[in-house]
Amino acid sequence: MSRNAAVARTGSEQALAVYQALRSRPGATFDQVADRLDLTAEERERCRDELVSLGLTAFPVDVPASPGTPSAGTAPVVVEPDVALLRLLRRERDRLQERLAATSRAHTALEALAGPFLRAGATPRGEIEVEIVDDPRRIRCSLTNLTNSVRTAVHFMYTGSVRREELPGELALDRQWADRGIRIRAMYSRRAASVPEMAQHLEERAALGVEIRFASVVPMSMVLADENFALLPTDPHDPSSAAILARGPGLVRSYLALYEYCWTAAAPYGEEEAAEKRGDGLSEQQRAALLMLASGIKDEQIARNLGVSLRTVSRLLSEVMQELGAASRFEAGVKASRLGLLDAEGAERGI
Repeated sequence: MSRNAAVARTGSEQALAVYQALRSRPGATFDQVADRLDLTAEERERCRDELVSLGLTAFPVDVPASPGTPSAGTAPVVVEPDVALLRLLRRERDRLQERLAATSRAHTALEALAGPFLRAGATPRGEIEVEIVDDPRRIRCSLTNLTNSVRTAVHFMYTGSVRREELPGELALDRQWADRGIRIRAMYSRRAASVPEMAQHLEERAALGVEIRFASVVPMSMVLADENFALLPTDPHDPSSAAILARGPGLVRSYLALYEYCWTAAAPYGEEEAAEKRGDGLSEQQRAALLMLASGIKDEQIARNLGVSLRTVSRLLSEVMQELGAASRFEAGVKASRLGLLDAEGAERGI
């Protein structure tokens, strides 16, 4: 390839050219491919970093020039795109689980801070305010004040359905905020849509412009406003427990980060109705194949683990894709994650 042609490839295009060359020439080293594409030292480094970060290549250490540096003479391991994508998906799920665990620990610390330490003035009240409230009237008063003070966005997270008597008031708030240009997001547990009264309520909220998503697991009920207000229970597993009122970005940003993680993994309203009907028809063998696929295991190993032929594995995965309404293996992994098909069973198998 001429130098002019190589210069025309920039950024991801160069990385793609390197990746395709590595796939077409098994056993070739990275530098051999880079020489053939006439890449500069800077371009080589950028392409190597991009392919490694995407999980498309791995460089075994083979007598490196310096400790921890891949050898230029070592042929890299080339990973199939769908396997790399599924590994990235699982890594992101693991990060979410770590975030949820960190939030649980933060709850414990928050309860301690909200007790004698804050009353003693150990925390500057100008930076953060935390209060434990067990009076429902105080909670309603705080929410009323929030209605008038929110400026840009309000975010809701529900572990269950909203009480019937609260539905009209919620719609009235939606209209008021929508008229002011406030962004409204609401995240529900997937089972909420199965209640007829809630299904109608969700349809009305969506018509007002509320962004709605469904998640397999909702860690707690929560109300967040801008970056300055948070209302959440002291015990996520007990809806009747006292509430934590937190004000100030120091704490609220942490809960907003948790919300964003959950929001990203949740299914948008309108897609859930079709998605929730899928996955129930999978056999145990199909589920096992799906779990191994999502873990990045190749077809040959899946076949050995299941004691079947490669052709049978291909058929099983095609049936899984059809059941989930997925056009690719990667899409099947994403939909399976959203439906919670990878969670409990994957933990039992140690995948």
